[in-house]
Amino acid sequence: MGNGNNWDDLRYLLAVARHGSLSAAARVLGVNHSTVLRRVTALEQALGARLFDKLPGGYVLTAAGDEMHRVAQKMEEDLAAANRLLSGRDTRIGGSLRVTTVDILTLYILPRHIAAFRRLHPELRVDLVAAEASLSLTRREADVAIRATSRPPENLVGRAVSGLAFAVYGASSYLERAGDAGDLDRHPWVGLDESFEHTSLAQWMKRTVPAASIGYRVNSVAGAVEAVRAGIGLGLLPCGVVDRDPGFRRIGDPVPEADAKLWLLTHEDLRHMGRVRAFLDFMADALTRERDLLEGRCPGGIPLSAQITLSPAGRG
Repeated sequence: MGNGNNWDDLRYLLAVARHGSLSAAARVLGVNHSTVLRRVTALEQALGARLFDKLPGGYVLTAAGDEMHRVAQKMEEDLAAANRLLSGRDTRIGGSLRVTTVDILTLYILPRHIAAFRRLHPELRVDLVAAEASLSLTRREADVAIRATSRPPENLVGRAVSGLAFAVYGASSYLERAGDAGDLDRHPWVGLDESFEHTSLAQWMKRTVPAASIGYRVNSVAGAVEAVRAGIGLGLLPCGVVDRDPGFRRIGDPVPEADAKLWLLTHEDLRHMGRVRAFLDFMADALTRERDLLEGRCPGGIPLSAQITLSPAGRG
């Protein structure tokens, strides 16, 4: 490549190709829209070829762009592999650790454990990224992933430390007004939008709750928790989050079809890195000790006597 065209130039090509727009690429790269446009245009001028076609649906690689995209991906993979190998030899517990997880864990479960971890290792900064879409540990977008899933990515290593149970809940104040919690069909529901269609939560809702009963949909489980808290209706929520909160009442037992496993994951090359190992070991112990809560057995949460039992006519 010509003078001035280096790996940094190709980062912009990769970002636009992956995300399909200048604005989305800019958010990922932490720059503004005009910077992405300028760098892509400069790369095209240096190469003497158009790399993208701008279509109504976004930016699409041209034939030349596709060739450069393959080169850039190979460079990215080689640099990431070298970075992981060097990082994996670092036994210090210091610097920064980037952790990716989902919103419910970010808001309701992990803060108390990260506070305890930081008391042990105050020299280590934890950067927590809440993202429903998995960040790439292979490209070092994160060092550790904490995910609720039944099928973790095959290119990562780790272990399941707990189940994550879901059950039907309503706000205590809502149920006191509405009554007859056993008849689920007569209540409005909080649902999840189409971005969750592939999940067991959405599939259970589709089988169990009439579409006409869903009066509010959100694109995050944390949003569903807060909507149910506000009294919008019933919702399928994580037991480990709401069983601790007297503002909610559970309706029936956890729903087996919605169960997931809570996984601690990292890349093979990073598993012996000092700060990664320390964090994984600490979180494995902390989350394993909370298995009863996370799996819906409610120690320290709502007493069983406060739960509502479904009537035989109810579903769940």
